[in-house]
Amino acid sequence: MDSTTPVVRPARARPAFEVHSINYIPRSERHGRAWHQATMWFAGNAVLATLAVGLIGISLGLSLFWTLVSLTLGVLFGTLFQAMHSVQGPRLGIPQMIQSRPQFGFFGALLPQGVAVLLYIGFNVFNIIIAAQALQAFTGLPTNAALVVCTVVAYAVALFGYDAVHLLQRWGTYLILVIFGIFTIGALATVHLPTASTHSGSFHLTPFLVVFGAAMAYQLGEAPYVSDYSRYLKTDVTARQCFWWTYVGSAAGSLWMVWLGAFLLAANPTAQLVPLINSVGNGIFTGFGKICLAAAFLTLMTVVAINMYCGSLSAITMADSVRRVVPRVSIRAITLGIVGVASLAISMVASQNFLGNYNNFLTILLYFLIPWTAVNLVDFYFVRRERYAVTEIFKPRGIYGNWQWRGLLAYVVGFAAMVPFFSTPIFTGPVAHALHGADISIVVGLAVAGGAYYLFCWNRDLTAEFQAAAESDTELEAASPAKPSMPATPAAEAGM
Repeated sequence: MDSTTPVVRPARARPAFEVHSINYIPRSERHGRAWHQATMWFAGNAVLATLAVGLIGISLGLSLFWTLVSLTLGVLFGTLFQAMHSVQGPRLGIPQMIQSRPQFGFFGALLPQGVAVLLYIGFNVFNIIIAAQALQAFTGLPTNAALVVCTVVAYAVALFGYDAVHLLQRWGTYLILVIFGIFTIGALATVHLPTASTHSGSFHLTPFLVVFGAAMAYQLGEAPYVSDYSRYLKTDVTARQCFWWTYVGSAAGSLWMVWLGAFLLAANPTAQLVPLINSVGNGIFTGFGKICLAAAFLTLMTVVAINMYCGSLSAITMADSVRRVVPRVSIRAITLGIVGVASLAISMVASQNFLGNYNNFLTILLYFLIPWTAVNLVDFYFVRRERYAVTEIFKPRGIYGNWQWRGLLAYVVGFAAMVPFFSTPIFTGPVAHALHGADISIVVGLAVAGGAYYLFCWNRDLTAEFQAAAESDTELEAASPAKPSMPATPAAEAGM
């Protein structure tokens, strides 16, 4: 062979199990397409758990018309924040919650990270319960056995990691479009609404805001982990591409299911979710109800895996904040197991008052997420403007420090400002009481926390940070591994 002839080496196949976790994803390993975010979040939201959100307004006595209006506004508003977080993935190449360290500090970020872990477990409790009910409907398994099967299947998917989840979500999108497309068309033809449900009815502010808040909370609930599933995208993916593919996919999947849920409950006010899907499906043609529930079970398995996966990343991040962790595959397997077992244990003892507890959970969840989302997004888009020294994020005594008073104080101020506007069965603030239970804490929390953080950072000199960011980019790529299992950052020595 001529010495000038270039040597062509075969491309190294990606391993079956993901080899990265909280460490930086080198540019040489970036892959995927921006439109994959659409299928990722369409399939993630077009599930029975989302359909349950559509049931809330009808259960509170709100007319179908105003239920649909409030659901639509809540989904469209909440998805804005989810899609904005999606852009952070390809820009930084690290998981979402570890990105909180520049705003809150190396140790201060433990606060939102802890809330996030509870979020993943909480969502999984409800997803596992619904998935188990669907599994029971077409297999006849006992309740606890069905819960265990759901957890084990989701664990296996999460262990394979990022690429497996994206692949299953793409196939899940096709499955949902076919099965639930037929279901929706059939339901519109066979389900008949009571006359009283077909008109707009009178407007009631309190249930309208409850439904709006629940729909927004559901979408906002994905904010702490959405960029976990965009962090492998190439850096040349534009912010517009990442934002819109995420927004359209997520909003479309959610709107379809919440509208369908509201429609079905308006026609069957006393029905339970899984039996309702089964009976409506069988009304289209015999046996179709079980087909729908089987499809719902399969798609929910990936959603449970998504929560386990992100819970594992956040748990590893928290452990790394306390004591340096080398994130090997075994560590991820253990943390996945912890999140899975916790979700399973709670689901086994969950109250039968599912819908009421679900609504309360979403509301309380929203309260804790609003200040973090505001601080994190204001920092990314308006303060540091996408410029971060990733290597410093992994250093306990790095440029971002152990505690960042600006982020922590803005979080506390934002949360405190929301308290008078809280409206829950546990506590109703004085302003919410004066508004007859209406809850506008969402807008208050976003404005106060985001505004406070921007004010605290006003005229802050970030010259040294931006210089460190430029040096970090050079260092990261110079240290990019020749093999996926080699170190990717100074802080995370071994990928997963």
